[in-house]
Amino acid sequence: MLVLVVAITFSSELTASTNPIEKAEPASITETVGELLKNPDFQLDKEVNAMVAIFINQNDEIVVLSVDTDNKSVEKYIKSRLNYQKISKTASGDTKSFKIPVKMTKSN
Repeated sequence: MLVLVVAITFSSELTASTNPIEKAEPASITETVGELLKNPDFQLDKEVNAMVAIFINQNDEIVVLSVDTDNKSVEKYIKSRLNYQKISKTASGDTKSFKIPVKMTKSN
């Protein structure tokens, strides 16, 4: 019993002293957009496709120019999640405007 208590004590001590792994920064604008659009707060009956036109301003923020889709809730969601979100220089590079296809799948 004493050995079990000592083993549990040392294993929890070792786990608590580890350094957390830093999350890698997205390498491209499409990865950045994908991360920002994760976990929507609404349900979809069917798959929805959209073409999103964005511009990166001088402050390295995304500005949504247009969202080409028939689903108004998806359009509103994309605009609210992306507009004025700061991105890294490495994700955007030198290009300032992008057209990104977005596919939102049916909710389970």
